[in-house]
Amino acid sequence: MPFSFKVNDDISEYARFKSVLIVPCRFCPAASSAVKNNKPYLEFLRKFLKTDSYERYIESLKTSLEERGTRTSIFRSRLIHQFVLCMWTSRRRKKLLDRAREYEALIVLGCETAVRTVRDSVELSSCKVVQGLESEGVMSIKPRFHLPCNLSLELESITPLLLQKGQSKQVHS
Repeated sequence: MPFSFKVNDDISEYARFKSVLIVPCRFCPAASSAVKNNKPYLEFLRKFLKTDSYERYIESLKTSLEERGTRTSIFRSRLIHQFVLCMWTSRRRKKLLDRAREYEALIVLGCETAVRTVRDSVELSSCKVVQGLESEGVMSIKPRFHLPCNLSLELESITPLLLQKGQSKQVHS
């Protein structure tokens, strides 16, 4: 039951920062991107554990920021247990804190829980934490396998997400 996200194409909110580290969750946003773009979630033989449509979104965000003069990098996850941001180990969170000290802001591509994980991880730094995707709801999906070793997700429904009073997409220090 991954979350569904709405992409914010207006990067002017981020362009005010001189340096940005993009921190992507590789589970829910990747599933949402695959469903919305009607593309495979995983193509094991081609991209292994990466979702091509989501990876292209991350790279386009990075490129757009760099074209505006913002120094930008991506906090990459290479091991499968690091893909789900809200379940990071303390060691992974410390690694993020170390990297975060080099940047003015972090753009979190994930849900509110991912943002909280990042905010808690970098509270000892002066970084601003920005939620880069807007959560729409929880997707009910059916996985579909296709040859050669591709996994697609068929959307059945989206259950709207109700934020608790006082929660919103904001910049947090």
